Amino acid sequence: MIMNKKIEKLTYGIDQLHLAVDLLKVYQKECSVFTFTGPLGAGKTTLIRALLNSCGVTDTITSPTFTYVNVYKVNAESYYHFDLYRLSNLNDFLEQDFDEYLYQPMSWTFIEWPEIVYPLLDKRVCHVKLDYLDSRRQLTLEVTI
Repeated sequence: MIMNKKIEKLTYGIDQLHLAVDLLKVYQKECSVFTFTGPLGAGKTTLIRALLNSCGVTDTITSPTFTYVNVYKVNAESYYHFDLYRLSNLNDFLEQDFDEYLYQPMSWTFIEWPEIVYPLLDKRVCHVKLDYLDSRRQLTLEVTI
C-alpha cells in the first residue's frame, strides 16, 4: 500500500488559535486519529479543547491525565481524548482495550503523549507537533493517509 504524506507548518499566537483549529479541521475528513506531541505547556490540551469546541462539544473539556481517556458525544459522533503521559508501554494501552477506540466509524481520536501507540497508527493519522517560538507556537503537521 502506498502511503500519502503531507507536511504543513503554522506559526500562531494564543489569540490566533482558530488558525490552528481551522488547519486541523481540514483533515478531519481524511484522518480519524490526531496525535499531539510537544513539551509540557506547549498547548496540546488547549488546542484539543479548541478543536473539540469547534466540533460542537459543549461539555467541560479537561486533560484525562489520570483517567487516560475522556469521551465526548455530539449527536451520532464520538470524540476520544487520550492523555498517555502516565502509561509506560504499548501493553498497558492494549490491556485496557484502548485500541478499540481507534478508527471507530463516526469518531475521532485525539492523543496527547502518543509515542507508545505509534505502532498502531499506520493510516488516516495526523501527527501534530507543537513547539515554543517566543510567545507564539510552531505547529508542524504530518498527515499520513
